[in-house]
Amino acid sequence: MRLKTVQVIAGLFALVAFVLAFMAAGAALASGLFMLLGMAALAFVAWSLIKSMFSRGRSGPPAPTA
Repeated sequence: MRLKTVQVIAGLFALVAFVLAFMAAGAALASGLFMLLGMAALAFVAWSLIKSMFSRGRSGPPAPTA
């Protein structure tokens, strides 16, 4: 049984579609991981700032020295 031209083109199109779908899934996974890393970094910065504010007490900011 010989393949017709339309069948070969449809097969190649399906192959390209699957490759693009796997690339998009990989990009989404990498993007999600970087998003989680960024959120963790922001949470650490916020936590360290809040911790430093509570450790200083209610005396306010330090007086400027000139």
